[in-house]
Amino acid sequence: MLTRYWAEHARVADTTEPGVLIEVSAGRITSVTPGAAPDGATRLPGLTLPGLANAHSHAFHRALRGRTHDGSGTFWNWRERMYALAARLDPDSYHALARATYAEMVLAGITCVGEFHYLHHSPTGEPYDDPNAMGDALIRAAGDAGLRITLLDTCYLTSTVGGEPLEGPQRRFGDGDAQRWAQRASAMTPAPHAKVGAAVHSVRAVPADQLGTIVDWAASYQAPLHVHLSEQRGENDACLAHYGRTPTEVLADAGALGRRTTAVHATHLTDLDRTELGDTDTAVCLCPTTERDLADGIGPARALADAGSPICLGSDSHAIIDPFEEARALELDERLRTERRGHFDAAELLRAASVAGHAALGWDDAGTIAVGQRADLVTVRLDSVRTAGVGPGPAIVFAASAPDVSHVVVDGRIVVRDGGHVSIDVAGELARAVGALW
Repeated sequence: MLTRYWAEHARVADTTEPGVLIEVSAGRITSVTPGAAPDGATRLPGLTLPGLANAHSHAFHRALRGRTHDGSGTFWNWRERMYALAARLDPDSYHALARATYAEMVLAGITCVGEFHYLHHSPTGEPYDDPNAMGDALIRAAGDAGLRITLLDTCYLTSTVGGEPLEGPQRRFGDGDAQRWAQRASAMTPAPHAKVGAAVHSVRAVPADQLGTIVDWAASYQAPLHVHLSEQRGENDACLAHYGRTPTEVLADAGALGRRTTAVHATHLTDLDRTELGDTDTAVCLCPTTERDLADGIGPARALADAGSPICLGSDSHAIIDPFEEARALELDERLRTERRGHFDAAELLRAASVAGHAALGWDDAGTIAVGQRADLVTVRLDSVRTAGVGPGPAIVFAASAPDVSHVVVDGRIVVRDGGHVSIDVAGELARAVGALW
């Protein structure tokens, strides 16, 4: 069945074209043609962008929004509240929370999410009857919300770089060793809207002698491999004390870097670390709104890009879900750090939010408006109080926010129309899912 969308303006091949007819069949773009709107085409008023990708998500953290801002402290204080929340979830409540969280993402223009998933087992650490019940709940939630997902099944074995055992809520994260993690991850059967990738939680959670098993698993499935890297200085200090190597060097020694690998955060790196990541074409996912919320620091985004690392974006803890804010923060945070403007142009920021994120999640056929690509379309209003007068060009990334998204098409199907989700009361479901946990 052929479906026609007519975009008032569309971002095609890094240029903005007026009046573009986009024809779709079986979820793929079959033609992109400039011209007047034909009869029967669905009109997309505003600027239509390719689908945006959220390359790093912890869906359950959405329940922490607004609940961790009393007092002071660091990431490590915040983590204790996160653990308290993690102890309360089961497959049903996780599905409800993730479904609403993913629906919020779709409203913001996100058509694919990378879920960094380590909440595997029951609160005691015992597997559920279905050992992948929690992961399956996330995949179903993404399908309900109408977006694609790469479930980055995460290996998490120890509580410290020195190998201290998991305790308390952490027990539900662990599989015992990397081989048992690989056996469980191999048993997952993804749905058509889903892929399964691998993740190393961090060098503090996976001993160096276990890394090779995860690297080999990802290679055997040609799957994405993601890892939290150097998010806090304390992690680096502990790694240097234990291994005499930086976290990047430990990963490099294990063969964990490369084109299918994405390092998340990469905030506190040495010059040699940045060179190692760039030389191996390892992507870097920055999560600016979470990194500022947790007081992690400002990562060296421009230096990483110049070294050769593709840059993508994630909303991580969902302090806010707004891919436009994440994208412009690449430039604006660099301005704060350097006291100078002009590090990333608007087109680079849009690519980080779209095609680079899809590639990091293993969806190489998404993120651009072109024949043969997945039909993911995100239309941004040009007449809101934020976007009025800006014009239909890439500079929209510096003006628009999530509420300016009017239409979202995922794999050729409308999921958001006139700013509302077509099947989910997103605010209502978020209120119920979060309220039930607290």
